[in-house]
Amino acid sequence: MARHIRSPLKVLRGLALAGAASLALAACALNPGLPRGSDPQAAPSRSEAQASLSELTARYRSRPRDKAVILQYATALRVAGQTGQAASVLELGMGLYKRDPEISIAYAKALAAEGRFDQALSVIDASLVPQAPDWNALLVKGAILDQMGRNGEARQVYGQALAIAPGEASLYANLGLSYAMTNELDTAERHLRRAAGTRGASSQVRQNLALVVGLQGRFEEARGLFAAELPPDQVEANMAYIRALLTQQNRWDLLQGE
Repeated sequence: MARHIRSPLKVLRGLALAGAASLALAACALNPGLPRGSDPQAAPSRSEAQASLSELTARYRSRPRDKAVILQYATALRVAGQTGQAASVLELGMGLYKRDPEISIAYAKALAAEGRFDQALSVIDASLVPQAPDWNALLVKGAILDQMGRNGEARQVYGQALAIAPGEASLYANLGLSYAMTNELDTAERHLRRAAGTRGASSQVRQNLALVVGLQGRFEEARGLFAAELPPDQVEANMAYIRALLTQQNRWDLLQGE
């Protein structure tokens, strides 16, 4: 039977688009991540994005019509938190590369990061070819729907994407996070475990699994999962964060009786 916690929902609603959405704790905060290998653009960390931003800005100014430069620059901007500027860069890119799937997906991500979900959904829908939909575009569409609270629709979209790319870790990861958003933690864990055991799974996916395990009160198991991915100080910060969440939910008595 699925266990329900009265609302890490508010925390999980802050999912960032990973190519969709991925959520991980670090230093007592949720950090958005991007699954490596599934994004058309390289997915730098926030610190990498900040470090490369000045170089990419100069490159973009000298080659503003270069598709690869547009994608790299916009991705770095988005990961660095400059989502409005990323959306502006990609809006210009959409004018240069009409109906280009990579530009469209990147633009939808930037719009969603800005909270412009209806517009993001329109952009991603326009990029999909009904006869041969791209699984990565479906991944982004599902993440947008999840952030809009349309979780059932999101899961249908992930299912469609899995029929196209059955071994893709990021699809199972997003499906797991979708269930975590509605507090169906047993189901969330099952999908995240499958994602974590799939070739190409990122550290972010394994940290998400640790989060969901911890939210079910299995602290030592969660600590072990975090410890395989993070330095000790971040492991303890994450565990303190999970315990604080459960305390806020008045969950302790119920956990002790399970």
